[in-house]
Amino acid sequence: MKLTRRDTLLLAASATLATTFGLGAAQAQEGTTKDVAALANVAIPDKVLGSADAKVTVIEYASPTCPHCATFHNDVWPAFKTDYVDTGKVKFVLRPFIRNLQDAVVFLLAEAAGEEKYHQVIETYFKTQGTWGVAEKPREALLEVAKQLGFTDETFDAALANQELFEKLKTMQEQAANEFKLEGTPTFYVNGKQLTGDKTLEELKLVIDPLLG
Repeated sequence: MKLTRRDTLLLAASATLATTFGLGAAQAQEGTTKDVAALANVAIPDKVLGSADAKVTVIEYASPTCPHCATFHNDVWPAFKTDYVDTGKVKFVLRPFIRNLQDAVVFLLAEAAGEEKYHQVIETYFKTQGTWGVAEKPREALLEVAKQLGFTDETFDAALANQELFEKLKTMQEQAANEFKLEGTPTFYVNGKQLTGDKTLEELKLVIDPLLG
């Protein structure tokens, strides 16, 4: 699917889009193991947080419009980052899983902001999901948050015009759904082990701590 001018107009006019790319909270595939090499072969380079030498790699597929993803990033992620990422125990990767045009816009903006600000952009949209996610004019609401992150009208429009990146976002979604059997967001892969849906810090600890030795 192409992000056409018609799509942009739809985004400007409606907060509820019929064009969806995936499901809501993931419910299946819990505990299955995926090939680590296959998980590493993706269309968009990962933006890694944490030590390259960490024993454990946690990959999260997330959607900015997903309330379960927002709950994880707003309530669980700060402590998880402090306990595991900042201490060098875990290498963390957040990957896009677009379910609608709003999701695509957030990831287009994150990529346009550059690797150093990539996570900041996504975290900001998770924190403000309760406003732009239900706005009657989603484009304006998304733009307002983008301006808080340093974007202008011109750089916002330029980010949304990146058709090549949009196609790669779609490729990432199709690969996750078809190859990795991801059925919704959030979905985590801990050294290849798939964990689906809401996860508390305690639930993640049960999986990660035994791998640390």
